[in-house]
This record gives sequence, structure tokens and C-alpha cells, in this order.
Amino acid sequence: MEILAAAFNALLLFGVGFYILYEGYQRFFQPVEVQSLAMTGIAVLGLVVNFVSARLLAGGKETSLNMRGAYLEVWSDMLGSLGVILAGIVIYFTGWAWVDPIVAVAIGLWVLPRTWTLLKETMNVLLEGVPGGVDFDAIARTVESTPGVAELHDLHVWSLTSDQTSLSAHIVLIEGADGDAVRTLVATDLASRLHIEHVTIQTEREDCRGSGSTVYHSHKSGPA
Repeated sequence: MEILAAAFNALLLFGVGFYILYEGYQRFFQPVEVQSLAMTGIAVLGLVVNFVSARLLAGGKETSLNMRGAYLEVWSDMLGSLGVILAGIVIYFTGWAWVDPIVAVAIGLWVLPRTWTLLKETMNVLLEGVPGGVDFDAIARTVESTPGVAELHDLHVWSLTSDQTSLSAHIVLIEGADGDAVRTLVATDLASRLHIEHVTIQTEREDCRGSGSTVYHSHKSGPA
């Protein structure tokens, strides 16, 4: 639900960003009367509320895509409030109504690239893609350096939430190695060195793929 909510939030922000751009474009050709004092007063109130909201959300934005989406939305609103305050002041003293659509377009252009980044991250999780920053070679070295491991293959890494990386792999044991003990060591090493704690390890006395295969096989997606 966290990822679905983040994806929905990103799509909603996309819609809002494009709508702001559209309205700003329309007002260049069809100017409307701007009540600068009322606009500025409402924007000041919105700025205060959004500042408080941003402070509350800041602590969880690095660990949760859903929180990051909400944080981005609040920041967009706060930036919008600042732009509206500035536009209201300029319009009040100069009468330049064209400042209003310029500010609207600037807000839309600020929102869209950041929303695209959030949407890409949520789609990667929904499609069980490899989490950003995962190094398959580092994982292979960690597993193969564990005592009792002869080979590694069928390595898969994916995520189901923004803060939990999952891994599954097959390892071939050296002769005489205890499977349970090796699995425990591999899981411990992955957790301590690479912070991957949700792992499923299948141990084998012989490579289940047969001879002549590569040492390990990595996929850019979740397990088939």
C-alpha cells in the first residue's frame, strides 16, 4: 500500500503540475483580474501550514517513498505560496498582472521533474526491479567469501517497499560443509556488510544447473 500510495501521489502531482502549466499558458492570452491583497493573505496562511507540514514529514522522507511523495507535495505547495506572495506584492504595487502566470509556469516546471523521479522509483518497486545502488559483484564477493561456499548462481535482488531489499540465491556447498550453518553465515554477512536482511538461500551439494555454467547469474528484476 505504501508504494501504491506513492505512485498515486506521483500521478496526482503530475496532473496538478500540467494543470498549473495549462492555466498559466491560458492566462497569458486571457488575463483575469487579480485580487492581490486577498491572494497574498491566503498565500501567507498556506505558507505557514505547509512549513509546519514539511517539518513533520522531513524525518521519514528518506526511508519511505510514500512520505517522500507527501513531502514533495507539501514543498510544491510551499513554493507555490512563496511565488503567490511575491506575485501578489508585485501586482499590488505595479499592476503587472502578467506576473501571475509567470509564477504559475515556474511552479509547474519545478514540480514536474521531481515528480518524475518519484514516479520512476515507485514503478521500479512495483515492477520488482533492482533497487538503486545495489552492486551484484559486491553481493557475489560477499557470498562467495563465506566459509563453506563453493559457487553462487541464480542471484535475484528486488524490493517490495522502499526500505526493504530482498534477495534470493542458490549456493553450492563445498564438500563436508553444513548447509544450515553456511546459510546463517551468508545471511549474517549480507546483513552486516550490505544491509540486506531479507534473504532466501538455497543450498546445494551440486550445481542444479548442471556443468558448464557461469559462477552466478544476475537478473535486473525479481525472482521468476
